[in-house]
Amino acid sequence: MERKIKELAHQLGADVCGIGSIRRFENAPAGFSPLDLFDKCKSVIALGIALPKALYEVPPRLLYGHFNGKTCSVLDDIGLKLAKELEKEFHCLAVPVPCDSPMEYWDAENMTAKGLISMKHTAVLCGLGSIGKSSLLINAEYGNRLTIGAILTDLELESDDLQPDLCIAGCSKCIDSCPAQAIKDMRVNQK
Repeated sequence: MERKIKELAHQLGADVCGIGSIRRFENAPAGFSPLDLFDKCKSVIALGIALPKALYEVPPRLLYGHFNGKTCSVLDDIGLKLAKELEKEFHCLAVPVPCDSPMEYWDAENMTAKGLISMKHTAVLCGLGSIGKSSLLINAEYGNRLTIGAILTDLELESDDLQPDLCIAGCSKCIDSCPAQAIKDMRVNQK
């Protein structure tokens, strides 16, 4: 079943797909657990699409911004289609979770928002990568170029292996190259 789900995700346009048991989410902050959205959730499916590497290489940054802005709607469409396919194929319940909004939490003082669940933590718990010193999700193939969405399901699925820390020991390239010097202790000061 897990293989079929991943095949469907890739056919619909996802570059990556990983699965995590709801047990992996036991330490999610109150109000941000998949179970807070869907109390029948037994497994979480994380999906991702990557931007082309070259968008990071060319000026103007408007190109990056244009296509980065489109990834959420593309990924949300993939998630919706996959959820419908799962319900049809496996006679289950499948709740697509938007990758970016809506957001119910905004901390104006620190200029930080939280989605319904943390997509980067979801990706880690579904075996798609690790969180780097930059506080971004890092994937072995796509680096930090992934946008992540999720599907919550009542199917009991086998979890993918967790990935090791993908940051190179002693490397501080992301911290050193941040023009605002906003990265410290694996956090980004949004201000």
